[in-house]
Amino acid sequence: MVPFEVLVGSIILGILLGGLYAVIGLGLSLTFGVMKIVNLAHGDFLVLNCYLAYSCMSILGIDPVISLLFLVPAMFAIGFVLQKFMLERSLRIDPNAPLLVTFSISIILQNLFLLIWTPYSRGLITSYSLISLKFEPIRIPLIYLIDLIVALIIVFALRAFLKRTYLGIAIRASSQSWKAAHLVGIDTLKVRAFALGLALILSALSGVFIGLTLPFTPTSGVNYLLIAFGVLMIGGVGSMIGSIVGGVIMGLTQTLSGVLLGAGWQIFFSCIVIIIALLIRSERIVKGR
Repeated sequence: MVPFEVLVGSIILGILLGGLYAVIGLGLSLTFGVMKIVNLAHGDFLVLNCYLAYSCMSILGIDPVISLLFLVPAMFAIGFVLQKFMLERSLRIDPNAPLLVTFSISIILQNLFLLIWTPYSRGLITSYSLISLKFEPIRIPLIYLIDLIVALIIVFALRAFLKRTYLGIAIRASSQSWKAAHLVGIDTLKVRAFALGLALILSALSGVFIGLTLPFTPTSGVNYLLIAFGVLMIGGVGSMIGSIVGGVIMGLTQTLSGVLLGAGWQIFFSCIVIIIALLIRSERIVKGR
């Protein structure tokens, strides 16, 4: 029998972690909504930022949060170049070709992680990541609260960017119809490149704070891709509020299944949640017709 305080603590942690999961889902939502492709390397880019922040901390002595000053522009540049010179060209060959390209990138990144950082579990351990807030008899790690605050700032900043800037409006227009956006003078090629760059910026932001919160390994990207899918299926494409709700549901699923049944059941129940979300959405589509 799980103690009551442990159960309550797990619920609180799931809600706090859900905010960060929402940011992970928004990154995948951008690529799917604008480019109509699923970036299978999304989770691995997140883990790449974990490892890069780890190297900055262990080799250069730079705090993981400070390392974002380098990681954010670097990830944007990688995303922009990747879309413009690889995914865009593969998309012209076949609509499904980008799926194979991102899958190949995922495999390459995972093997690079193994070669450079070895298969051992790592973590971004700092002084503030070890602090806990005491609400007897419950203790909440400070980093989980920081995760939620940072996630809310990112979500509302992204919402303002998409609604109030020309580029944000262009991204939203392109997500509805490439042809219509092109007809009104929007450079859809650049917009798609900017969208992937923005998605990788989100992977950098969420990756560093995930690394501060949870340990990571070379194969952790698969788990975070699964979480992103769950957030996308529950919250819907492009929905900020929906992404937060989806993130909280995935966070609660992970923490509660881990506490009640063990860490080995977390992926299983995450998949169950995704299947249920897919069934509900398919029923709505059928009824709408």
